[in-house]
Amino acid sequence: MKKIAICGNIASGKSTVQKMLECKGFKVLDTDKVSHKLLTIHNKPLYEAFKNFDVFENGEFSRFKTGKLIFSDENARQRISEIMHPQIKDEILKFFDKNNQENLLFVGIPLLFEAKMQDIFDSIIFVYADDDLRLNRLIKRNGYTLEHAMARLNSQMQQEQKLNLSDFVIYNNGSIADLEQALNIILKEI
Repeated sequence: MKKIAICGNIASGKSTVQKMLECKGFKVLDTDKVSHKLLTIHNKPLYEAFKNFDVFENGEFSRFKTGKLIFSDENARQRISEIMHPQIKDEILKFFDKNNQENLLFVGIPLLFEAKMQDIFDSIIFVYADDDLRLNRLIKRNGYTLEHAMARLNSQMQQEQKLNLSDFVIYNNGSIADLEQALNIILKEI
């Protein structure tokens, strides 16, 4: 079984690559969905750490309010990472264990390097898109202000650093067809 990480900074096209892999019949774990599932008041360490912050709505964590806090407060971002990264890693390991009969397993993990989880994967695919393109996608797709979109872009390790740490790179500055062609080339190599 080969364990492959798919990472990419925000609005790079990582989720699109994941969907393409799922359409090809591969099992893919999306750690964005895992983190949404973990972002709950029933997650005691997380609740205790943030119970005095304005991150709740109707008795639950508000993803919007939590996102606003962690992208404007470095200490809050660090704290949520310290709590959630080990929990996400546990979910990844369960996914590997549950699907150990598969030849290839993929995990979409945008913060792979920030979370220092490279060692649990056999290969890393990095999805790269120019910063201006990612900024425009964020503003258009999510309706973010320029300031909030920039804060999200700047919260992650720079793409150029990640390029050198990855086994494969998909440049996603073109069409969906270009993206799929690049993915198919990598799948043949893997």
